[in-house]
Amino acid sequence: MALPLRFDGRVVLVTGAGGGLGQAYALAFAKRGASVVVNDLGGDHRGIGKGSSAADKVVAEIRRKGGKAVANYDSVEAGEKIVKTALDAFGRIDIVVNNAGILRDRTFGRISDEDWDIIHRVHLRGSFQVTRAAWDHMKKQNFGRIIMTSSASGIYGNFGQANYSAAKLGLLGLANTLAIEGKKSNIHCNTVAPTAGSRLTQNILPGDLLETMKPDYVAPLVLWLCHESCEENGGLFEVGGGWIGKLRWERTLGACVRQKNQPMTPEAVKANWQKICDFDNASKPQRIQESVGNIIGALSQIESDGGISTNDTSHVASTATSGFARAIGYKLPPFSSTYTELEAIMYALGVGASPKDPEDLKFIYEGSSDFSCLPTFGVIIAQKSIMGGGLAELPGLSINFAKVLHGEQYLELYKPLPRAGKLRCEGVVADILDKGSGLVILVDVYSYAESELICYNQFSVFLVGSGGTGGKRTSDKVKAAVAIPNRPPDAVLTDTTSLNQAALYRLSGDWNPLHVDPNFASLAGFDKPILHGLCTFGFSARHILRQFADTDVSRFKAIKVRFVKPVYPGQTLQTEMWKEGNRIHFQTKIQETGDIVISNAYVDLVPTSGVLAKTPSEGGKLQSTLIFEEIGRRLKTVGHEMVKKVSGVFEWHITKGGNIGAKWTIDLKNDSGKVYQGPAKGSADTTFILSDEDFMEVVLGKLDPQKAFFSGRLKARGNIMLSQKLQMILKEHARL
Repeated sequence: MALPLRFDGRVVLVTGAGGGLGQAYALAFAKRGASVVVNDLGGDHRGIGKGSSAADKVVAEIRRKGGKAVANYDSVEAGEKIVKTALDAFGRIDIVVNNAGILRDRTFGRISDEDWDIIHRVHLRGSFQVTRAAWDHMKKQNFGRIIMTSSASGIYGNFGQANYSAAKLGLLGLANTLAIEGKKSNIHCNTVAPTAGSRLTQNILPGDLLETMKPDYVAPLVLWLCHESCEENGGLFEVGGGWIGKLRWERTLGACVRQKNQPMTPEAVKANWQKICDFDNASKPQRIQESVGNIIGALSQIESDGGISTNDTSHVASTATSGFARAIGYKLPPFSSTYTELEAIMYALGVGASPKDPEDLKFIYEGSSDFSCLPTFGVIIAQKSIMGGGLAELPGLSINFAKVLHGEQYLELYKPLPRAGKLRCEGVVADILDKGSGLVILVDVYSYAESELICYNQFSVFLVGSGGTGGKRTSDKVKAAVAIPNRPPDAVLTDTTSLNQAALYRLSGDWNPLHVDPNFASLAGFDKPILHGLCTFGFSARHILRQFADTDVSRFKAIKVRFVKPVYPGQTLQTEMWKEGNRIHFQTKIQETGDIVISNAYVDLVPTSGVLAKTPSEGGKLQSTLIFEEIGRRLKTVGHEMVKKVSGVFEWHITKGGNIGAKWTIDLKNDSGKVYQGPAKGSADTTFILSDEDFMEVVLGKLDPQKAFFSGRLKARGNIMLSQKLQMILKEHARL
């Protein structure tokens, strides 16, 4: 049996708690361990009069039952005083239930200024004043739960209650914004629209109905919404008599009634009125971005085709499954992606690679002996399938691109991407899924170098508001996202994106103005331009490659992510990683807010043995291996002496055929010195990069190291001066 929900240590403020709903809330919170501030002005249902008896009576009942409570008799317009009562009595404020209210019912033509103003002062302004007084305290303690009390009158309207309805709907708008602004501080705000017996309804509801509409039947919902384990935020609930229902907005698919370079006319509105008002398969927007996005889509459509369009995603929704089944298997127009080192470097910089990190040099310097494309550059090669407009030609579908979201991404490499090249890409619609609120189009893109398959992408494209046709919800063709392990992460890496990150990343081919134009971003409902999801994707993959594969691109096999929320340039990305064999599970957060932006993600790595098996070498073994093994044997007798003379850690990257064949470390700083295969355990003082053949030439004295360095055959980074001390090792201890 589930443990009871407790509020021990929490301080709850309930306004209008002298009777009815407020009294039920106060008693219920106190019974479960909360300290309660019982606020009540003590007036009648019209807001006339005042007194202390109502609040005192509830406080006395709580204390009689062993609970903790204090009374407050201030008007909710004096929110600071009410919250101060909580702070003085209990030292904190955790939960605010805005419940106080009065009635001044009049038909619209008879409402006086006084009747209008007092309703708004008590309901809307009062809730604002009390909540504002508690807000900063909740932010500092990183916890808060707020309840706004709306009404069916506010949601639907009601005869004789224009003043009351307006204030109650205003509370919903206030709550929705507080839910957004408070989330990063763990402050949740929800709205209830209760039907119950109270001072406001005792003369309206008949006696037998009052009995079935007890306030006790509303309180459990309020307690759950205020509990620390409840994640609900920004919800609206009708409740009464033991029944609870959640409400949400609904919107028709609508119609665009304007032509390019033509005036918009009421006749065009009339002609499209049925489509404008058709709620069949309507969408259910939950954010302002979805609302404004529809308008942006209409503008885009007008500019692209110049004709009257009905934004006819309704065609998708109203057509049977067989209608869009024609799109499954549809082959998108093939295309070629040509790139040089410049494009590969531009991409690497766009996803945070930097010269300040020596490990990133191989991705941003074409002169590096092990210069490589980041594996996630593979999405850039394939993305033209999505961005090139190919989806607009799908049979049986008419796509409003303002309602297209990039839901998930899968990338698999069959061999490391060449440092430059021309790849032929072929795309196909693998499947279409009906998720109810929208359709998911799975687009598979295969990229070839001549006839050899280099990489494979699966783009999961979500069409908002196009579902509900009864089509299948799952497919065996989906590269499924996987939940992260239920334990603390094994590793965490962070990177702060620059304010120029989105502007830099878009140079790799995603020219959407949402990522650079403040006016366009504002129109879409964002405070400022947002970062590309695939940019965050690249940051995360780079972190995993560094943490678990030593930035060896040949170890990278596949990556799968689910995009959850946007990132703003300048925010810090935090990649949390869990290693399970050769699969690295991860999720990515915004460090400043804690919001998860990539979830249910993983990277599959090639086992180290698999990489070694593919390492190009003559006779199955690099010649340099013999040298390092011999150095290791000889240092066992003179290692302690060499540590005193050198005091340095040297890392070697030995290449074969342009790829890294092996890494070796000569540690002449710690203990008695040692030689081992692999990167330095810690950090190297100096790193050398040269081919297996050139290494042998240096060791045998046939190639002068300085000449090799200046000719580019030997590359070194770190403390170059230490290399002079290293010569004695090669001279005295590497002879076979």
